[in-house]
Amino acid sequence: MKLSRRQKRILKRKLKRIAVDAVAVIVGAGMFVGLFIAWANEPMPDWSEYIEENHIGMVQVEGSGTWLTQEEYEQMCKERDAYKAAEQAEQVSENDVPVVASEYADIAIAQVDNYVNVRSEPNTDSEVLGKLYNNSAATVLETTEDGWYKITSGSVTGYVKCEYVVTGDEELAKKVSTRYATVTTTTLYVRMEPSTEAGILTMLGEGDDFVVVDDSMKDSGWVIVTTEEGDGYVSTDYVNLWTDYVTAESKAEEEARLAKEEAERKAAEEAARKAEEKARKAEEAKAAKAAAKKSSKSSSKSSSSSSSEKSYSAPSGSNGQAVVNYASQFVGNPYVYGGSSLTNGTDCSGFVMSVYAQFGISLPHSSSAMRSVGYGVSTSDMQPGDIICYSGHVAIYMGNNKIVHASNSAPYPRGGIKISNVNYRTPICARRIIG
Repeated sequence: MKLSRRQKRILKRKLKRIAVDAVAVIVGAGMFVGLFIAWANEPMPDWSEYIEENHIGMVQVEGSGTWLTQEEYEQMCKERDAYKAAEQAEQVSENDVPVVASEYADIAIAQVDNYVNVRSEPNTDSEVLGKLYNNSAATVLETTEDGWYKITSGSVTGYVKCEYVVTGDEELAKKVSTRYATVTTTTLYVRMEPSTEAGILTMLGEGDDFVVVDDSMKDSGWVIVTTEEGDGYVSTDYVNLWTDYVTAESKAEEEARLAKEEAERKAAEEAARKAEEKARKAEEAKAAKAAAKKSSKSSSKSSSSSSSEKSYSAPSGSNGQAVVNYASQFVGNPYVYGGSSLTNGTDCSGFVMSVYAQFGISLPHSSSAMRSVGYGVSTSDMQPGDIICYSGHVAIYMGNNKIVHASNSAPYPRGGIKISNVNYRTPICARRIIG
């Protein structure tokens, strides 16, 4: 073991003190004095083993049985402090750049043939609280050890088996959801470009919501929405943006929905019966009037004067086809934003509302609100008279993939009541009012 200069000095002092004490003890033994003096002036013997065994001039590492020289201990402390400093710097760096979880991380999408039961407890013997239908969404609250998710969806909070839902899939979540922009001002222009100086594609009314097809420019104050007249830009200053998912249906909501649908079917049947009776009486009155005119001497003159004006037939029948027949005779009449006159001008919801009013059925003057009237049917099972809801638009299905609707053809304000293909835009839903 190699000693440092400092250690050698300490050792020499200790040995000299030992020597002095020895002299005091053996002061009477002069025979040893000369020997001692000679020994003291001799070169230092190798005391390394003694030093090593007794840890002279060494430091014990705290919490261990390890002894180190002063230089070794100081070096160890420097390395320890450097390691701690590096570790703290790494932690600070991680804190400076927080990890942001995806907004879809806790979104669960049901992937089943029909629906999965939402239960009160994480077992198949517990109460069924509701149903999470295929492609419906829920928020995951926690995960159990035995393969269940605690979820909340709509008004339902409970448990579903993990195997029936997919979590954290952004692509799937976007596919099954719809992004909307709800108008918050009385009248909002849809622009052809993202600028207040750009041309006007059409106008939107307060409270109506429209499908957002591109929100990548929202930080710049614009999003692209789809309208009857095509896609255009609206300012985010005048809309509320939100994402709509289909959510779970509670037992109470299911019962209420089924009861409502049954009541609406009965109401529609009654309205159709009354409309048919009204139409029958109108036809009878028309026939009687025609017979009276035929027997009158002035019938010829009267017919001549009336033929110069366009006339419209009253509703005849009580089914969906009767609705189509009645609505179709107004094709060519003008479009008027906010209007509801079948002859002088109407907008899309005003047209549908006014047509159905002739059959004794009251509908709201709002394309968004019409998404919840009657009861829903698949777009593959539509029949004449069903109403079709688009983003910010509504029409009457005629059959054979045709619709009749009040259309505001771009650019504003051209348009009118016309017939179009049903898939000229992607339908959001179909609702059955009669039949």
